[in-house]
Amino acid sequence: MRRREFITLVGGAAVACPLGAQAQQPAMPVIGFLNSTSPIEWAVYVDAFKKGLGDEGYSDGKNVAIEYRWAEGQYDRLPGLAAELVGRRVSVLVATGGDIVVKAAKSAANTIPIVFSIGGDPVKLGLVASLNRPGGSMTGVTVLTSSLASKRLEILSEVVPKAELIAVLVNRNRPTTDEPIRDTRETAEQIRDTSGSRACTRSAGSSS
Repeated sequence: MRRREFITLVGGAAVACPLGAQAQQPAMPVIGFLNSTSPIEWAVYVDAFKKGLGDEGYSDGKNVAIEYRWAEGQYDRLPGLAAELVGRRVSVLVATGGDIVVKAAKSAANTIPIVFSIGGDPVKLGLVASLNRPGGSMTGVTVLTSSLASKRLEILSEVVPKAELIAVLVNRNRPTTDEPIRDTRETAEQIRDTSGSRACTRSAGSSS
């Protein structure tokens, strides 16, 4: 799904609320924007987000308001930040910066539409029923980058066939880190068994 389609999802969710719900909303629809990092790290993406909204006819401060909440790498803050946005009675909640953000948003918002952007499989993560029919109040974009971990190792082993030790840098604080690590190690074992080399992987975890 391309950026324009993602922005269309956000805009549609912001204006397509039932009339009963709209009566309880502020005069200007509010978009809640929840992220696990910082506004500095996401400055480029926020600019693109605003530009995309503008392409669809939405302008922050004119016909829509955007409320930002940044966890600054402190993931334990996400549930509270999500609750703040729900308390702000946002029309739609945008969850970005990892699946842990989406899960916090889902736990806090039972009926508010959630539009997410992640790199994992939303079905496997339990966020939606299926890719074709998400169901519920959640929809979004996934690029499935986490599932490419083993493929990256395969390509690397072809580029550097004599490598005996390959390091993998991961964020141990993310709840879905174990799966790509496991896939990468399994692929390393397959490569070793096939080629007869001594190649192995070693993971190093970061704290943010």
